[in-house]
Amino acid sequence: MTTAKGSRQHEEIFMEEALRLAREGADMGEIPVGCVIALDGEVIATGQNNVERTSDPTAHAEISAIKEAAKRLGKNLSRCELYVTVEPCAMCAGAIVNAKIGKLYIGTEEPKTGCCGTLYDLVEDARLNSNPRVVRGIRTEECKKLMADFFAARRDK
Repeated sequence: MTTAKGSRQHEEIFMEEALRLAREGADMGEIPVGCVIALDGEVIATGQNNVERTSDPTAHAEISAIKEAAKRLGKNLSRCELYVTVEPCAMCAGAIVNAKIGKLYIGTEEPKTGCCGTLYDLVEDARLNSNPRVVRGIRTEECKKLMADFFAARRDK
C-alpha cells in the first residue's frame, strides 16, 4: 500500500496512484478513471472502471474503491479521503455521500456526466445527510489529457 504524509505532497502521490490505475484500465479498454481511498496517509482501497470487462454498468472506479474500503472499515468512511481522476457521475456522487467520505479530491471535471459541480452538485447539497469537503484541480492537466487521448484513440479506430 502507498503511504504519504503532508498535505500537498500526499495529494500528488495519491492522485498519481489514481492516474496509474486509470492508465491501466485504459490499456484494458475501460474508460480511464482511477480512484484511491486513503486514511491517515495510507491507501486503504483502490478502484478502476470495470464496466466493459464485467458488463456491469455499476462497476465504476469509485464504487469499487468504496466497497473495498467499507469491507475494511464499515459503512461510515467519514475519516477517509477519496481521490478520483475524473469528476464522479450521479451514481458515484451518491455513493460518496452515502459512505460519508470526508474529503473528495477531483482531478478534472466531466462536462457530460459530472455531478460534483458541473451538471449537478450532489456532494455539496446541504439537504443530504453528509457532504465531503471537495478539492478540485489535483493534476488536472494529466487527468484531462488521459481522457482526451483515450476518446481520440477510440474515434480513430
